[in-house]
Amino acid sequence: MRSLILLAALALLGACAGPLPAPDPQQAWIELRTQPGELLMAEKLDGKRLDDGRYFQVSPGAHRLQASYRFEEYIGSMFARDPVYMLCYLRLDYAGFAAGQRYRLEARHQLLRTESWLSDASGKRLAEGQEWHCISQ
Repeated sequence: MRSLILLAALALLGACAGPLPAPDPQQAWIELRTQPGELLMAEKLDGKRLDDGRYFQVSPGAHRLQASYRFEEYIGSMFARDPVYMLCYLRLDYAGFAAGQRYRLEARHQLLRTESWLSDASGKRLAEGQEWHCISQ
């Protein structure tokens, strides 16, 4: 029994660490980027949960992207700072996704507030995301 649980856990970890699939040229590819030590994961596309949280791949046109953003913020004086672990859900709507194009969804935080945006391959900001919901963990 114990070996079956270990085997299942290793299979799940292997799926997360596996290579990304090749982008479909008929769809738009959205990579996720944040600061080291933070985690930004794709959660839902147009209200449907995704199987792989490392990227979004969407058909041309309008879509709603939902992502989870995990980070820690230090609160207190310079000498007595305690970390607060935050989990925020972000939402971004964009109507102009184009087939074969690469995009980047980025997130950052400052003073327990998040900011997210969508950029094209050249780094031009196309849309601003919204903080949908945050909780401390």
